[in-house]
Amino acid sequence: MTFTLHDKVRVAQLLDELGIDVIEAGWPGSNPKDSEVFRALREAGLSRSRVAAFGSTRRKGVRAEQDRSLNAIVEADVPVAVIFGKSWTLHVTEVLRCSLDENLRMVTESVEYLVDHGLEVVFDAEHFFDGYKESPGYALSVLRCAAEGGARTVVLCDTNGGTLPHEVERIVGEVMGELGGRVRLGIHTHDDTGCAVANSLLAVKEGARHVQGTMIGLGERCGNADLTQVVPTLVLKMGFDCLRGNAREKLPRLREVALTVSELTGFPVPPNHPYIGRNAFAHKAGVHIDAVLKTPRAYEHVDPSSVGNERSFSVSELAGRSAIVEAARRLGLSLTKEEAGRVLEEVKRVEAEGNHLEGAEATVALVLLRALGMLKEPFRLISWSVETGYDGGSLSSRATVTVSVGESIVSSSGHGVGPVHALDVALRRALVSRFRELEEIGLSNYKVSVIDSGNGTSAGVRVYTEFRRGHRIWSTTALSRNVVDASVKALVDGYVYALVTGDREGSAGKA
Repeated sequence: MTFTLHDKVRVAQLLDELGIDVIEAGWPGSNPKDSEVFRALREAGLSRSRVAAFGSTRRKGVRAEQDRSLNAIVEADVPVAVIFGKSWTLHVTEVLRCSLDENLRMVTESVEYLVDHGLEVVFDAEHFFDGYKESPGYALSVLRCAAEGGARTVVLCDTNGGTLPHEVERIVGEVMGELGGRVRLGIHTHDDTGCAVANSLLAVKEGARHVQGTMIGLGERCGNADLTQVVPTLVLKMGFDCLRGNAREKLPRLREVALTVSELTGFPVPPNHPYIGRNAFAHKAGVHIDAVLKTPRAYEHVDPSSVGNERSFSVSELAGRSAIVEAARRLGLSLTKEEAGRVLEEVKRVEAEGNHLEGAEATVALVLLRALGMLKEPFRLISWSVETGYDGGSLSSRATVTVSVGESIVSSSGHGVGPVHALDVALRRALVSRFRELEEIGLSNYKVSVIDSGNGTSAGVRVYTEFRRGHRIWSTTALSRNVVDASVKALVDGYVYALVTGDREGSAGKA
């Protein structure tokens, strides 16, 4: 991933609003953009977070005051410096190619130099857990040198991400026994074994009070400890007020910040992501839905609103009347038992045809409204046609769409990379001419599934589409033996839903 300067400032502002204590903003001197970001952040005027510059200990054979990396940190004019140094003998002798004593001097002198220039120093003991397993005495001596040099915090780094939770628990406990009270202990974990969050939490349990991580687990290889999991667990499960300001008051911003970071980086938040995922508080089975409506704690470990998320119910043939009643409530409707039963029968009929309504909340809403005779169609699709041609190595598609809006007939055409794209372009042009609010809507996902593969290329297909406007997301599904027809139906339903619900829809229309 690559952040623009504007992106970095935007993310920093969001983290500041969330109450993150320290934002490691870049490595000054490594590239022009990282040098410029510190000036931009000073001008941005963060109110809660402190900005940190990242770098390494001095190079071997170079005095601290002559080291370009250290001087770049000083010139960044920030209150906090985060520098890493080697704590594994393998890296000292085989990577740095220097003596063990020289490495210790590099650590001490680098920390002292930055402290003498008024910076609070966080020392990252790179590869600490691997180094401790091989030579605990030397790994501890690196920490002591950093502490003696004036580091406020020494961080135990699982740089390769291969340390398991029981090992982290034991080693952090042993380090606390050796250094506890002399310096604040931190933890930095990678997710190469899928244990970064668990390792971070166990380190806190054993006494670490500084946790490093990234939003939505971004980072090299398999990523770093995911703060969208670590922070709410620390606050809601372990009782730590770890955000500047009141953590429980700040935490509802968590999901919004995470989704913005996702948009800026292009890394999507999986629907099953803990705490902030779209399905983190979704319920499908009728028994579960009925219980949650009576007492949410029955199937939810925390209140969804505490992390900025919302509860949702998946309507399917497995759902009972409770799910239908709740789906109607989110549309501002109150159903009788008879009405709910009628809608449920329609849901079962639609799914029996091969549709999957689970996760397609916009289609569910339209099925409900149509079954009750309450849907006022904002427009009607009259006809469509599409042609795809191949000429001299290039493909092109052209579509024409005609819709009726009230008493008016609107026709439009569009070109696209394929037939569905061309139809979407033509449909949007026709609709936007009458419904300007649709300009803000984008198609964020499109999938086709074959439902009866035994029929080969004449098999029925199910199309799933996902629409987005800001952080609001809704999904539709449609079925046909013609993939273009199924796609058109799903697209039309997506735009109908946007027009008939607007921003009145509750969590059923949100990510």
